[in-house]
Amino acid sequence: MTLMNELKELLKKDVRFIDSEGNLLKNRIVELALKLDKDLIKLLLENERIKNHFFKNIDGILVFDKEKFVMFIDNKEFLPDSYTAFKNKIGLANEEGKYLAKSKEVVLVWPYKDCVLEGGQEKPDEKRDEIFHNIVLAPDEIDRLLEPKVFTNFKRIDKNGEHKLEGFRRDSEINRKRGLPEDTITDNLIIKGNNLLVLHSLLKEFRGKIKLIYIDPPYNPQSAANTFCYNNNFNHSTWLTFMKNRIDAAKYLLSEDGFFCVSIDHNELFYLGVLCDEIFGRDNRIGIVAVETNPGGRSDSKFFATSGEYFLVYTKNIDKAKINDLPLSEEELREYRYEDNISRYKLVPLRRTGSNSTPDKRPNLYFPIYYNPETKEISVKNREGFIEIYPLGKDGTKRVWRWSKEKIIKNIENLEIREVNGKYTVFVKDRIRYSKKPKTVWYGARYDASTYGTKYLQQFNLAEDFSYPKSLYLVQDIIRILSDKNSIILDFTAGSGTTAEAVIRLNEEDGGNRQFILCEQMDYVHTITIGRLKRILDQIEKYDFVYMELMKLNKVFVEKIRDARTTEELLNVWEEMKHNGFLSYRVNSKLFDENIEEFKTLNLDEQKKLLLEMLDYNDLYVNYSEIDDAIYNVSKMDKKLNKEFYRGKENA
Repeated sequence: MTLMNELKELLKKDVRFIDSEGNLLKNRIVELALKLDKDLIKLLLENERIKNHFFKNIDGILVFDKEKFVMFIDNKEFLPDSYTAFKNKIGLANEEGKYLAKSKEVVLVWPYKDCVLEGGQEKPDEKRDEIFHNIVLAPDEIDRLLEPKVFTNFKRIDKNGEHKLEGFRRDSEINRKRGLPEDTITDNLIIKGNNLLVLHSLLKEFRGKIKLIYIDPPYNPQSAANTFCYNNNFNHSTWLTFMKNRIDAAKYLLSEDGFFCVSIDHNELFYLGVLCDEIFGRDNRIGIVAVETNPGGRSDSKFFATSGEYFLVYTKNIDKAKINDLPLSEEELREYRYEDNISRYKLVPLRRTGSNSTPDKRPNLYFPIYYNPETKEISVKNREGFIEIYPLGKDGTKRVWRWSKEKIIKNIENLEIREVNGKYTVFVKDRIRYSKKPKTVWYGARYDASTYGTKYLQQFNLAEDFSYPKSLYLVQDIIRILSDKNSIILDFTAGSGTTAEAVIRLNEEDGGNRQFILCEQMDYVHTITIGRLKRILDQIEKYDFVYMELMKLNKVFVEKIRDARTTEELLNVWEEMKHNGFLSYRVNSKLFDENIEEFKTLNLDEQKKLLLEMLDYNDLYVNYSEIDDAIYNVSKMDKKLNKEFYRGKENA
């Protein structure tokens, strides 16, 4: 083997130097060589021939000749088309240089939900540093992770409280209106568990059936602008991979005419946009909307006082997508203060302003309009008793009309002339339209996240427990324009349950049959999300929803490790893990026990991290394929409901 080929094979041992297709990343190799990366140098020293070629022996000390090495790597014969790794792939890459579009690794955790916390979540502690044990699984570590999971703790919740679930509803009439199979589940659902795994579990029943997916994910800021009630720092490339995993799965749930809508702030706006362009296709991006959610601006902003956020909207298929208009606001409706026998209207001057508004630019639009003040008649021809009106500016300068003579004749009933400041002015009757095309900038009191988010939750005594909820009216308007009255709406970042309430309120407003599916994995799903909806059901009694959760397996040990406060507690968890948990194939429990004293010398955070790494993350929850295995002790009723959910009622 030539030295060149030998070096190529050696460098491929380091995953940092290869892309998802196995090509060497020339720029990455050069970059780390110039930095004298210790792992690269160790790798080069493994091969005697390469060591002799790129290292000098000076008085018994090996010195790396990085210039010689870089020149060798830069040689076109070494990597004649290193550019190939990048051409036609302009986009996002993770820290190892692997393109996210090709990456198969999974970021399993939801920031500060599945992770271990060392700092506090209470308000007095919120400035403390949080320790985030990130879980990233490489492709070769994933086997059963994304299989459908077993659900448990089923309940139907209505105005009268919680009841044992007897079965799922499948309203054939509603499904016919949706154009879906008649046996599709029509219950509102709230599911507790890891949202990535819930998405994959929903595919069997809801693939291609969801009209709108709306999410409000963690924004990943390095500031107090949290989207949740705890610190929200999340490594950039990990955050991108985390989002990619979930959006990839969510896309398959969308109908062909469906929409994906995601809220975000400026910190990750550009990167999230590129990521979604890769997943949905740039041609399927239909809008980027700015919303003023904090009219006063944030006082803690270092430069500009942040007062708004954004939401990105993508469709599954641009050729089949159609959005709806928004209704006019009360303020906009008040502008239409006049009324005739046709409709309400407001008055808009017929005189053109701005560019191309002078006779030298538009000579055909400069002419008199004739008006009879007694009979109120309007004409483009001079008649007895009529006066002539020219399109003059306030300073008397000549302007032109916005309409031609022909258009005026055809729409004469839509003109009105009034005396303004002693002069007759021609107006167009702008007829009321009770809806309008959504703009790309939304503002107004209804979108204020403080008034209609945080303060709104105070009526449920929940505001102290949840920070930065979205305005109810913002979510309502998003649902209004991106779905119809019979749509299924999915929110896999449910939070305080704003999406569910917005669905219910809209159904009450227009008699719709919208259905919500929510996913949340924090324990506050019981107190905040469900607590909020129970209060809504007290007001609007005809609705109900089904609650269910993923059946925990190793997830039980993750939570016990997270909650442990002493080494003794962790050792008790370890004893239970050995006998009842599913450990990684790499773990030798006997060897661990033999070195238990060394384990005790680690600090608590290191101990937690080590125990977490010993778990098999493919077994966080029970897989549906193993539901009949006696070891999992799935109840008879849970088996019936799971089989009904996954296979249809006739097979349960």
